Amino acid sequence: MQATTTSFGIEEALEQLGIKEVNKGTSTGKNWFSEGEEFTSSSPVDGQVIAKVTATSKEDYEKVMQSATSAFKDWRLKPAPQRGEIVRQFGDELRRLKEPLGKLVSYEMGKSYQEGLGEVQEMIDICDFAVGLSRQLHGLTMHSERPGHRMYEQYHPLGVVGIISAFNFPVAVWAWNTTLAWICGDVCVWKPSEKTPLCGIACQKIAAKVLADNNLPEGISCLINGDYKVGEMMTNDPRVPLVSATGSIRMGKIVAQAVAARLGKSLLELGGNNAIIVTPDADIKMTVIGAVFGAVGTAGQRCTSTRRLIIHESIYDKVKDAVVDAYKQLRIGNPLDEKNHVGPLIDKDAVKMYNQALEKVVAEGGNIIVAGGVLEGEGYESGCYVKPAIAEAKNSFEIVQHETFAPVLYLLKYSGAIENAIEIQNGVVQGLSSAIMTNNLREAERFLSHSGSDCGIANVNIGTSGAEIGGAFGGEKETGGGRESGSDAWKVYMRRQTNTINYTTELPLAQGIKFDL
Repeated sequence: MQATTTSFGIEEALEQLGIKEVNKGTSTGKNWFSEGEEFTSSSPVDGQVIAKVTATSKEDYEKVMQSATSAFKDWRLKPAPQRGEIVRQFGDELRRLKEPLGKLVSYEMGKSYQEGLGEVQEMIDICDFAVGLSRQLHGLTMHSERPGHRMYEQYHPLGVVGIISAFNFPVAVWAWNTTLAWICGDVCVWKPSEKTPLCGIACQKIAAKVLADNNLPEGISCLINGDYKVGEMMTNDPRVPLVSATGSIRMGKIVAQAVAARLGKSLLELGGNNAIIVTPDADIKMTVIGAVFGAVGTAGQRCTSTRRLIIHESIYDKVKDAVVDAYKQLRIGNPLDEKNHVGPLIDKDAVKMYNQALEKVVAEGGNIIVAGGVLEGEGYESGCYVKPAIAEAKNSFEIVQHETFAPVLYLLKYSGAIENAIEIQNGVVQGLSSAIMTNNLREAERFLSHSGSDCGIANVNIGTSGAEIGGAFGGEKETGGGRESGSDAWKVYMRRQTNTINYTTELPLAQGIKFDL
């Protein structure tokens, strides 16, 4: 391995996961191949090259699609509980390799080791959820208006599900999609972020082993790698009825238009501009914990990260002082060291975006109360470590209206009733996650009502960041409207069919129409 960070066992983790110095980036299962150019995965932790990956060419992609479409014809015929058994075994493999995979997630992406382990645990949890779900893919029955007829609905597999994932959750979001798609009878083609390709290769190796151990055909789990051009092969391919894409709003609009042009289906999980409303009845200690973790966890690179703190004017200074004091306790450094709270941004482009956001908020009249900046010196050689910053701002600022994928928290003040805070919160184009901190039942219920938060996620007395796999995850407005993970999110991976059965010797027509011959 070319990586030099050995004190935290990363080389051993890479070996356990089968990562080599140069890795084929295309796979249909046991078979790995690639004719594309090499690209490099470097760690934001120390700037070191971890390994190289060969990208997927057009010819490689065609091999993948031929394998996937062929495998679907076999996989869809297996009863759903049998498909669930494969997912159960996949979950057991993840349990066995949780530590090395968690370290790779941390080292390649830059999130803390505990968050890396947590992400793998999320994969394990969705496997457990999917196993149970494999025996509950229910339809509906309904009464027919015609005597001697029975009506019902059932769900069938879609086919090949394309998955495009982002760097910030390099393994969990793939598992959200894949495990549900698998138990629904679909096969999957995954394009991980080009910033975290090794996480994709590691997961594909784990899945391929389980599938091979069960003598299942190539193509049930496929991997492609490269930049946006590789993703375009999939979004424009009519053999892919559903594309699930996680990323920026800009990317999501491109994917949605391409898929819609061929009348395909898209599941979009896009940007968030998430806010916590803090009312006069809030528990300040809980507020600080929720706001600080939400703002700085994963260095502010979660789609559910807290971007805005909307505080009532009567407690504004008190909350501001408490949050500023908490920031003084943050430890920034190597995320594999569990004593650190904040790791690096993903790359220097992200650092540039962070700096530009701080410049813009000042230019628009904001006041920075916790200074940002790029850290230098020993331990910060990658140039990707930045200080979490706090700025007083207004919701109308252009920079506040946009998602900054970095640890920048904007403090906003509201006055009067809770309706005023809700209006501020909803006054952005994104609609992913939201929260309110209050011990006032009426405020909480007002926030959750049909005229309250317009987000896909609305929490009371917890922050915006993080989600349990039991509930459907996703957002509204320009967040895309998609739903993944729990609840009935499985339905998006299937096609619905209505069936009517006539068990009489007559053929009455609907609506009483007469057609005598």
